[in-house]
This record gives sequence, C-alpha cells and structure tokens, in this order.
Amino acid sequence: MAIRLSGLNSGLDTESIIKELVSAKSMKVTSLKKAQTRLSWKQDAWKNLNSKIYSLYTDTISNLRWDKTFVKKKTEVSDSSILSVTAGTDAPIGVQEAHVESLAKSAYLTGGEISTTSGESVTGSTKLADLGVAVGEKLSVATNGENYELEVTDATTMNDWVSKLKEAGLNASFDETNQRMYISAKKTGTDHDFSFGGSDTSLSALGLVVDGSEKTATKIDASNAVLVLNKVRYESSSNNIVINGSTYELKGVSSKNEDGSYKDISITTNDDFDEVYNVIKDFVTKYNELINEMTKLYNADSASSYQPLTSEEKDAMTDEEVKEWETKIKDSLLSRDTSLSTIMNVMTSTMAEGVEIDGKKVYLSNYGISTLGYLNAGKNEQNAYHIDGDKTDASTSSKTDKLKTALATNGEGVVEFFTALGNKLYSNMTNAMQRIDGVRSIYKVYNDKQMADEYSQYTKKISEAEERLTAYEDKWYKKFTAMETALSKMSTKQSAISGLFSS
Repeated sequence: MAIRLSGLNSGLDTESIIKELVSAKSMKVTSLKKAQTRLSWKQDAWKNLNSKIYSLYTDTISNLRWDKTFVKKKTEVSDSSILSVTAGTDAPIGVQEAHVESLAKSAYLTGGEISTTSGESVTGSTKLADLGVAVGEKLSVATNGENYELEVTDATTMNDWVSKLKEAGLNASFDETNQRMYISAKKTGTDHDFSFGGSDTSLSALGLVVDGSEKTATKIDASNAVLVLNKVRYESSSNNIVINGSTYELKGVSSKNEDGSYKDISITTNDDFDEVYNVIKDFVTKYNELINEMTKLYNADSASSYQPLTSEEKDAMTDEEVKEWETKIKDSLLSRDTSLSTIMNVMTSTMAEGVEIDGKKVYLSNYGISTLGYLNAGKNEQNAYHIDGDKTDASTSSKTDKLKTALATNGEGVVEFFTALGNKLYSNMTNAMQRIDGVRSIYKVYNDKQMADEYSQYTKKISEAEERLTAYEDKWYKKFTAMETALSKMSTKQSAISGLFSS
C-alpha cells in the first residue's frame, strides 16, 4: 500500500478527491456484496421451504400409501370400571367376552415396631448389634430372581441395611418417628416380590417377621393380573396386557355370579370411520397449509429494486425502517421462481388428475373434496382443497358430506383410492427430488449445489474486486503523494531564494 499523504502543500482534500475517483470500483464491491447477501437470504428461504416439503413427503404422504394407516378401530366395554381396551389394527370385529380374576399388585411390607435391646429408640445410625442382630449374621433379601447379602459386623447400622435393600431395587426406609421399616417393590407382579433371609431372632429384631402377632410385620404379597378373554387365561405382572396388538387395561376384579363363576364383560369392536375420516382430513389440512404457503411465495410482489443495505445505509435509517426494507426483500425471494413452480405443478397436477381403480378414473371430487376455484378461493388459496360437509370449514360446511357417506357404505373403496393417491403423489415428488450432479442434492426441490457454487463465486469476485479497488486507490495516492512531494520541494526552494534576497 502506498504512503498516503494529505494535501498539506496543495491545500486539496485528497481523501475526498480519491474517494470520488474510485467510487465506481467501490460501488462494484458493494454491489457484489449485496448480491451475495440476497443470495444467502434466498438459500435460507429455500432451506426452510424444502424442509416443510420434505416433512410432508416423508410423514403424511408416505403414510398415506399404506392400508394400515387407515385401519382404525374402536371398542366399547360393557363395564369400563373393570376393563378398558385400546383396539389394535388386528383386533377382530365383533363381540368378545372377558372377565378379570385378579389385578397385578406390588409387594408391600410395614415392619413391626422395634427398639434396641436396652429399650432405646432406634435411628438410622443405630448399630444392628444393639437391636439384637448377631455379629457375623448374614442378612439377605431375595427379589427379581437375585439374592443380596449383608454380613453384619459390630459397625453395621440400620442405614447400611436400608442401603442394601435399595441396592436390591426395592423402596426402603426406616421411619424414626414410628420406629418401623417400610419396604415395597418398585414393580407389580409376583416376579418382583421379595423375602428375607436370616435367623428368626435377627429378623424379629428388625421387625421383619410376619406371624400375625402384635408388633410383627404386615406384608401384602405381590400378585399377577389375570384376564380371561374368550375363555383363554392370560397372566401378567402388569395390569396392561397386550394381546394380538390390542391393549387391555385391568382396573378392577369382576364380580361373581351366584354359582361362584365370574361375570363376563362384553367387548364390542367396530371399524372407526370417524378416525379414518380424520386421517384424510389431516392429510388435506397439511397439504393445504404447505400449498398455500408455496402459492403465496410464488405470487409475492417483486422487490428487484430493493437491495440489502450496507452498514452505512442502516445507520441512516430507524430499526423499524430497516426491518420493513429487509422483510420486503425476503418476502419476494421466491417470487416466480422456476424451481418453486415445478414442484407446485407436480403436487397440484397429481392431486387434480386422480387415479385409476379397476379401470375407472376416480377423483378427489368423487368424495366431495375439491378446490373452490379461482373466483371463490381466498388470496393465494386457489390450490387448497375443501371437504364438503366439514363443520370446521365455513366454505363447505353446508354441503352434503360425501366422504363420510362413502366411508360408511364403501370404506374399502375409499382406502383403496387414498392409498393409490398417496403412492402416486409420493412417487411423483420422489422424481422431482432426484439428485442432479453439480445442481442439486437428493431430496431437494431447488438447486442447492448450484446456489452454493454461485455463493462461492461471489466470494471470489468480491475478493478480486477489493484487490483491484485497493490497487486503484494506491495508484491515485501515489500520484497525489508525488505531487505533494514536488510542491514541498518547490516551496523549500522558494523559501531559500526568498531568504537570499532578503539578506
């Protein structure tokens, strides 16, 4: 970089003059930076939109392809205080009989009241030997198929015994107020029951002997749940029993008949057409949300005359003005975008052209699902679909609900249509998101690789333009520096000559 001298001798505003001389090249750098910023905003806009498109594609549309998505069943139980059922996809249509013989329970023990051999109160730090537990005794607890032992020493305390019980996976504590132990299993079922090992004397000293006498332990043994369904007995450690994909939640024990047999509960299972309707409505709703957003982005007003602001330009504006300026640009970034129009056309044409079933073309409109048309639709909503009779849609709520009628009269035909439509839409969108070398990545509907390359090219061009600008500035500074030096020398000579004549 050249030495930059101000106009001390010439009296010229060198900085301003050179700034004006290089303004064209400076504007070139600014223009490139603004173009790169606009491109980065467009990349962000596409990333956001592509994420939404991919989500609809992988979730809603992908699921629409499978019959199982539409397999919805509901059950009614004659006594829901005893049993509730969540029907699985393989639940048989019709009526089943069941009764509950027992519930799964966890083991729980309330220890007997204890004290030291000298009659003192017990605390967590009380030594077991002071309670009458023999030193060298091996106390144990068996649970979950494992045995845990604690060898008692003259230093072993009540807290050590509680810790060993917790190590075995039990809830355990010693209540100093009531001078009792409280122990329970963390899970229901007989597999998680527990029992103690040790001499009767030692266990009695800890209040863990259950014999029904005063100040001994009281224990509720663990039990398994028993459900008899269609005369088949099912036993489980949990009160939730899964049978053939359906979940049976046991809540109480069935009452008995006079002969001692259990009273059966009726379980009635039917197809849940309301839930199938909701699956279709959910698809339409999510499709509409995305296609409306895409339509709005495509139809947005152009803002080509607006460019990203420099720091100096922002400083001259209020924060609100800057926000409005940048929002106008960002809202317009995908206006009339060819990549956007391509994926929109794929989606809208697939939805409109219907599918062929048994040699006959079937359309969404056959089920009362259609767009409102350009004249009746709201702004940027001309591609959205509405379901006739949908009570939540003011545009079509008063019309006859063809979809619900079709589900009730020909549910299989409805499912066949929507799975075919789902497959077709999924396939066409897959083709639209194929990878193109150097242009776009897989599962992208816009040219992400091309845009990334363009961004890199801007970085290179900006660097080169900045180098040219610096070189151009240096050239002019050299010229003005030479002029200032010449003027300085001239001034020195004039001063010398003037000095000679004055002497």
